[in-house]
Amino acid sequence: MPRRSGVIVAAVLFAIALLAALDFATRPPPLPGYASVRARWRPSEAWLYDRNGVLIDSQRVNFTARRLAWTPLESVAPVVPATIIAAEDKRFRAHGGVDLLGLAGAVRDRLTGRGGRGASTITMQLAAFLAPDLAAPGARGWRDKLRQMRAAWALESGWDKDQILEAYLNLAGFRGEAQGVAAAALGLFGKTPDALTRDEALLLAALLPDPRATPARLAARACRLNAGRDCAALTSGAWAMLGPARSLALDPGLAPHLAQHLLNRPGLKLRTTLDARLQRLATQALRHQLATLGARARDGAVVIADVARGEVLAYVGGGGSGSTAPAVDGASAYRQAGSTLKPFLYAQAIERGYLTPASILDDSPVQLDTASGLYVPQNYDRAFKGPVSARTALAGSLNVPAVRTLLLVGVEAFRDRLWDTGYRGLVEDGDYYGFSLALGSAEVTLLEQVAAYRALATGGLWAPLRVTPAPGPRAQRVLSPQAAWLVSDMLADANARAVTFGLDSALRLPFWAAVKTGTSKAMRDNWCIGFTDRYVVGVWIGNAEGDPMHAVSGTSGAAPVWRDLMRALHADAPPRAPPPPPGIEARRVTFAGTPEPPRRDYFLAGTGQTLIAAAPAAARRPRIVSPVSGSVYALDADIPPANQRLAVQLSGAAEGHRLWLDGRALAAPLFFPTPGRHLLRLADAGGRVVDQIVFTVR
Repeated sequence: MPRRSGVIVAAVLFAIALLAALDFATRPPPLPGYASVRARWRPSEAWLYDRNGVLIDSQRVNFTARRLAWTPLESVAPVVPATIIAAEDKRFRAHGGVDLLGLAGAVRDRLTGRGGRGASTITMQLAAFLAPDLAAPGARGWRDKLRQMRAAWALESGWDKDQILEAYLNLAGFRGEAQGVAAAALGLFGKTPDALTRDEALLLAALLPDPRATPARLAARACRLNAGRDCAALTSGAWAMLGPARSLALDPGLAPHLAQHLLNRPGLKLRTTLDARLQRLATQALRHQLATLGARARDGAVVIADVARGEVLAYVGGGGSGSTAPAVDGASAYRQAGSTLKPFLYAQAIERGYLTPASILDDSPVQLDTASGLYVPQNYDRAFKGPVSARTALAGSLNVPAVRTLLLVGVEAFRDRLWDTGYRGLVEDGDYYGFSLALGSAEVTLLEQVAAYRALATGGLWAPLRVTPAPGPRAQRVLSPQAAWLVSDMLADANARAVTFGLDSALRLPFWAAVKTGTSKAMRDNWCIGFTDRYVVGVWIGNAEGDPMHAVSGTSGAAPVWRDLMRALHADAPPRAPPPPPGIEARRVTFAGTPEPPRRDYFLAGTGQTLIAAAPAAARRPRIVSPVSGSVYALDADIPPANQRLAVQLSGAAEGHRLWLDGRALAAPLFFPTPGRHLLRLADAGGRVVDQIVFTVR
């Protein structure tokens, strides 16, 4: 009897040990709760919204899987969960995590040699999603199944059925990298989950057991799920669904370049200052113009900003269908400025009292000695207008008067002013840019341009533009209100502009608007930036790869886009011309010795004039115009000496003056130079030297 009792005790202990070992071997990993799973969900996308909460773009941020925002069960068309339950786990609502009837059927099928029949419930599959080691490759043994079953029972004890079904629909992989019903609906059908139809639900359910299925296999399984009905429609749907990628109907793709800059965190939903309506308008206007220009220009960009708040309302970084570099953001790329920097040069000269809008500047050939050789600025049309007012020179974008103005202001001072006005690409000192800075040799971005021109519209206050609602830094004064207003008035003067652009160019609008165009070297870029009392609009047209355009200038390339946008922006109410600030006086001005017509002009208080005349040649200081000091000439042995004579050109009241070359009187202003370094002097009748230059002959 005692021996029998010992055997029983040993057997019980062995059974307990065996059960303990079995419990340990089949113990599932700890599983999170529903709230924790949902809180930890991170989409692979980030989303960009306009100022009114309208989706304008999205950006893929996480590339491990394609996941959208968590989709609540009530946001899925009811036919989808119903179809998936029928296909995957028809007794889902009745069992406690493990379908014992289904499990018995699977065992029977295996014992009788029938086709394999799965017994995993939706809850068991969800447990495997939450603990991937439950579904590790090769995890098909009895121990692994027991672990899955225990995990399913644990889930059912803490989650309700709707939570399990919702999590399953969000975590299930459907096709390729699409995880969750939202990503599958969007990527395969171009829809939201609440818009899915029964046929689409059948196709999604058919994907779950075999996400890599061919269209034929997928259609066959969907047909079986639908009891053999509508097989032709399901076959057609399967081929369409798995054909070329659907367009993402929920992603308008309105601001891809800005999305690339701002969206850097999975799940980020960022509201911007953009206006979806204006973004579409700017995109369409740019695309239309690029299509009109054809092969001459492939790329462009548009930025629209609000004058009052400095908020960006439209940001189009590109748009040409023929672009060879569509990912390049034309709005933030550095390009040569062309003539668009001239308003800030004239504003600085006016502010310092060097010029007034009515001051006369000489638009005639000039050669300037620089460290790298002669600098000979030319106008866009290769013609010279003679004496012109500063108003005409700026509005007509004349180059030589701008260079003469830069000589007054100083290259270094102008470079510093541009830096203060937000042109942060000017990282070199003034000597690096030289006199060409007046004509826009520096590189700038369209965003910088719009922010700088907004400073003119706000009376000289500059601040960086904002693309998000967060407040930006305080505005800083970069020029006086009076200089800003005078330059704005000059840029809005269609009559002054006519000397270059005519009276009916793309820059003329039926309301007040200040505008400036620019074309860079070899027509690689052209610009049009202008403003009213409400909006600043900047347009760049060019080729992202830097190759030149042919016969495309600021008025034929960028200006039509600017004009169309300005008209659309002010369709509800025309803008008003800004009133002059204190410190401005008006005068009726007449001009003598110039083609400038009489007009009402404006001046800084105390500088007004009523009669302005260009100084006659006889009143100008005698000087040597050519050769320019520092010139280097080379003699060619193959050219007859008579054809290599050097001509001396003088200006001003030079009558009675004599030329001296290396200390000897020059009999005629045309001579054959000898090799070497030469000193040429101009002396008056009394022998006083009034000008001298040095040149070299090789």
